[in-house]
Amino acid sequence: MSQASNGDSVKIHYTGTLDDGSQFDSSAGREPLEFTIGSGQVIPGFEEAVTGMSVGEKKKVRIEPAQAYGERNEEMVQEVPRHVMPEDMELEVGMPLQA
Repeated sequence: MSQASNGDSVKIHYTGTLDDGSQFDSSAGREPLEFTIGSGQVIPGFEEAVTGMSVGEKKKVRIEPAQAYGERNEEMVQEVPRHVMPEDMELEVGMPLQA
């Protein structure tokens, strides 16, 4: 059975959770994530985790911040007052917004 390697296009289903077990993303109910290993389309830790896997294999990994988006930087966090958002917009705590 062949293993995924650099340059291979792969399709995978995944579930991302934080250390406290809360889920932040998942491909469940959607199409699998498709990317080419080594292309930089996904975070380095994800590419590393998929490399060497075989078709149908399941794996649980922990990706360190340095292999993802880095440590949380409070200087990059912005608080937006509610009154500047559209009144009919449904907001959730932690919801990412784009300026």
